[in-house]
Amino acid sequence: MTAPETGRTGAQGGEPAVTEDGSGAARGPVPVGNPADPRLGDYTNLTDVRLRSVREPAEGLFIAEGEKVIRRALAAGYEMRSMLLTPKWAEAMRDVVAAARAPVYSVGPEVAERVTGYHVHRGALASMRRKPLPRPADLLADARRVAVLEAVNDHTNVGALFRSAAALGMDAVLLSPDCADPLYRRSVKVSMGAALQVPWTRLESWPEDVEVLRGAGYVTAALALDGDAVDLGEFAARRHPRLALILGSEGDGLRPSTVVATDVTVRIPMSAGVDSLNVAAAGAVAFYATGPAVG
Repeated sequence: MTAPETGRTGAQGGEPAVTEDGSGAARGPVPVGNPADPRLGDYTNLTDVRLRSVREPAEGLFIAEGEKVIRRALAAGYEMRSMLLTPKWAEAMRDVVAAARAPVYSVGPEVAERVTGYHVHRGALASMRRKPLPRPADLLADARRVAVLEAVNDHTNVGALFRSAAALGMDAVLLSPDCADPLYRRSVKVSMGAALQVPWTRLESWPEDVEVLRGAGYVTAALALDGDAVDLGEFAARRHPRLALILGSEGDGLRPSTVVATDVTVRIPMSAGVDSLNVAAAGAVAFYATGPAVG
């Protein structure tokens, strides 16, 4: 298993962060006027996807953007490292600031843009501490329906899949080692915070870990366009007590080795000459069709 996506930079162990007066209690937003101020380091170059995708897991942080996502991250038990606000959002976030056990910085819109690399129109960002990822076996033990994402590398699609998973009653999401980060800022934002609520973890090796799913009692279903695939409606009617729905990357779909390793191949019937759906749309259809409210 890879090392947990966690880190130890910033305030530690749930203790109150020491603010400018050394009291250990946050008193309110601290004005910062210099975009190069090291206290804003967690928020630098947020538009550099490659850099942030490596840096954030390595340092054990992720960025929550916007009031709703910040509140959902806190409600889900994530610890705040710091928060960055533009003045117009100070009132909306007043209760969060008052309860903060970490520094809160106030910056003008121009400083926020120079630090992050884009216009922060929502005006509120928080650097949050990642939690250690559960072992796949522990996550699977209490679940009944899970989604498995193979090499889904578009953060928008990952976020949309997590939102559908939450809305349509999936118990957990498992990711192949080469899948995009669900806690990347864009993923969390598109998921509307669902990536912070739906249990998830990474598999160690893929598709070898199909056996982990099978060993936990799951029927493994590959969503693919193979000629011998079973129609989704027919498959859903079987009402398997434990089911893993496996979805592939946006362009190529599932790898042939993955399809061969699974128990069954499933396709979504389509009309009007359409032969495939975006992976996020396909996931939503499959989650709904196999859900407890259907059939």
